[in-house]
Amino acid sequence: MDAADVMKRAVAERAVEKYVEDGMNIGLGTGSTASYAVHAVGKLVTEKGYRLKCVATSLATEQLAEECGIEIVSLNDIDHIDVTIDGADEVDPGLQLIKGLGGALLREKIVAASSYAEIIIVDESKMVENLGIRTPIPVEVLRFGHKRTAYGLERQGCTPILRMKNRKPFVTDGGNYIYDCKFKGISSPFFLESAIDSIPGVVESGLFLNTATVVLISHADGTITEQKRA
Repeated sequence: MDAADVMKRAVAERAVEKYVEDGMNIGLGTGSTASYAVHAVGKLVTEKGYRLKCVATSLATEQLAEECGIEIVSLNDIDHIDVTIDGADEVDPGLQLIKGLGGALLREKIVAASSYAEIIIVDESKMVENLGIRTPIPVEVLRFGHKRTAYGLERQGCTPILRMKNRKPFVTDGGNYIYDCKFKGISSPFFLESAIDSIPGVVESGLFLNTATVVLISHADGTITEQKRA
């Protein structure tokens, strides 16, 4: 396990230890850091007998959770989620986020909106002064007319690039495409989110604004710090 994985595992296990209690409904995130949280939740179930109902933010997470002995339920079958533990691709000083490089942004946002608390786990490399400088904003779009949707995205000042996999367009769990939209930094994320959401064909953007309740940050020196949204 390299240094990056050590940090990811440490922050994931800290979040599960601190925020997951027996009897809760839990949201399970998607991505390399969130996968360590899934394993930690699985140990609570299999080793400590926790009774948890969990909602997965992707088919990949659902499969991993079942392998870890976790009960997966439909979001339609529960009335709330107590805690969701998920990663992020960028976090700014106001705890605004970019998510979706793992391709699960639509389900991640629905689950986040259904959660009493959204716990974000990252290593220190994900902390930025301004969103969008390093990471593109993933935007999930309908396949129908997607090139016209990309034109609308381009008019917002970005370079939209259709995400590919094995020389074919990447397809989300919802059956849609993703355009990774590269900006030269984002000065007004709330305005931009509204503008992107108004483009016909856009399903959801990877701007997660006022979503995070707490961000846990793992550092190279072995420490873990916590920031709460004001």
